[in-house]
Amino acid sequence: MDSVKFRVALSGDFRKPDGSPIYPDFDLEPLRNAAGVEMVFLESNSPLRADQLEDFDALILLAHRFDSTSVPRSGRLAVVARFGVGYDTVDVEACTAAGIALVITPDGVRRPVAVSVITFMLALTGKLLTKDALTRKGPHGFQERSEHMGVGLVGRTLGSLGIGNIGAEVFRLARPFDMQFIAHDPFADKRVAADLGVELVGLEDLFRRADVLSVSCPLSPQTHHIVNAERIALMKPTAYLINTARGPIVDQKALTQALQARRIAGAGLDVLEQEPPDADDAILKLDNVILAPHALCWTDQCFAGNGAADVKAVIEVQHGREPRGVVNREVLSSELWKTRLSGLAARFGHLGGR
Repeated sequence: MDSVKFRVALSGDFRKPDGSPIYPDFDLEPLRNAAGVEMVFLESNSPLRADQLEDFDALILLAHRFDSTSVPRSGRLAVVARFGVGYDTVDVEACTAAGIALVITPDGVRRPVAVSVITFMLALTGKLLTKDALTRKGPHGFQERSEHMGVGLVGRTLGSLGIGNIGAEVFRLARPFDMQFIAHDPFADKRVAADLGVELVGLEDLFRRADVLSVSCPLSPQTHHIVNAERIALMKPTAYLINTARGPIVDQKALTQALQARRIAGAGLDVLEQEPPDADDAILKLDNVILAPHALCWTDQCFAGNGAADVKAVIEVQHGREPRGVVNREVLSSELWKTRLSGLAARFGHLGGR
């Protein structure tokens, strides 16, 4: 019967030890009710083992790793649908070599992550945590209000390292603040930048000019520590750095030293180089940084959106159609992928599934 059904595996980290869902907002009913689909939760392993995936057509993956040892020998697995947009936990080359499409969920995270950037920007420039602490000190704190003036945004410069899916959305949300927009991205769509009123600038200029600098680029060998001591030194002493992308994009040691020396005004970090950080990590002791546990964008809508996008992607593959959000687009022209997809279309295409 396994060969008749389109079998979808979900990594074991979607469930608690008692079997209940970790994220109830991920609605699995559309998958359970889809014609010809069988859904199975895997045992928790990271990286996933190849033998766990031998009899599956699709994998929806949360945080567990998928590397070259995870690729099943059966040749049946057609798609790995990552829950989110980061895919540094997936061996992309191994997927491509095996004719497996790697899919991410840009539509699910675009607005929630962009809102996280705006949240950090407003909290940092408004000195929200400082003013919260003052209020809790009672009358003495109220007497200190004048010493902790916030920073207005009109005419200030918002910079983004990256102007892709999320970076562009940040600028859309920031329009009412009447800021100047700049970005650096060697892969930028110039028409999108022009439509948003974003000036594309060189990397060093981005660091020199931004009053608020947001990191919105993927982690890769090229972007690892792209925010380093030399570039942080270019920033204004009044500037703020925000990172909601991936921790290793920023040299955290260099950033910590700059924050300790007050060479920049502050930082908002949803990601760190080591997650979770050591309890004695110096960055945890600073009063000019706002931290979140790689979860600031986690909302009911974010997780519902990610889940819906993954479910749609695997259903599209079931019916022999190309899904949205494919990372390794070269796989779409491979004979392995084409053969697999045409086979699925022959088996399930008559079911519709739109």
